[in-house]
Amino acid sequence: MNKSGRGRRKGNPDTRQQIIEVARARFLAEGYQKVSLRSIAAAAGVDVALISYFFGSKRGLFGAALALSVNPAELFASQLAQADLATLPQRALALLLASWDDPEHGAVLRALALGAIEDPAMGQLLSDLIEREIIDALADRLGPDGRQRAARYLAVMAGTIFTRHILRIEPLASMTRDELMKVLVPVLARALAPMAPVAPPRRTG
Repeated sequence: MNKSGRGRRKGNPDTRQQIIEVARARFLAEGYQKVSLRSIAAAAGVDVALISYFFGSKRGLFGAALALSVNPAELFASQLAQADLATLPQRALALLLASWDDPEHGAVLRALALGAIEDPAMGQLLSDLIEREIIDALADRLGPDGRQRAARYLAVMAGTIFTRHILRIEPLASMTRDELMKVLVPVLARALAPMAPVAPPRRTG
């Protein structure tokens, strides 16, 4: 037993809040990719296993640090973990629309997106998260040309969010989810498809 009272903090609500405060400051100062769970644990004076106990993963800690009621990275990871990539466009888009269309969760997500536009530190943090947890993770599953295909996929998803929920451009803003699914799922599927080889220019003369 540690009679001096020094050493690692044990798991309690105060410790959890301390981890969240440290993580938020480190994420905003250094970005998502550069910050490790071990460095956060060291700064908070806890064992890294305690962070895993409270938050499950770095993605989970990110969501808690930014007080997200819905964590986009965790939602995407849950869909990517499923074996069938062919159904990813439909599954991921349905989940994205449900999250952003929800009055409570959508308000939090819009605040995050607008904060990223207005605050350079928040923008870099969100950019790092997307690159690491969505583009890189999807590219690893796709194989050849994976990163370009993942970037095309993200462009469609991000464009949908921006036009429907940030700018509220019609008719996208008022289309039903079923209407959007019908229009966008084929576009997402094409974005994930392998890139067609570019034919050499034909010689003339």
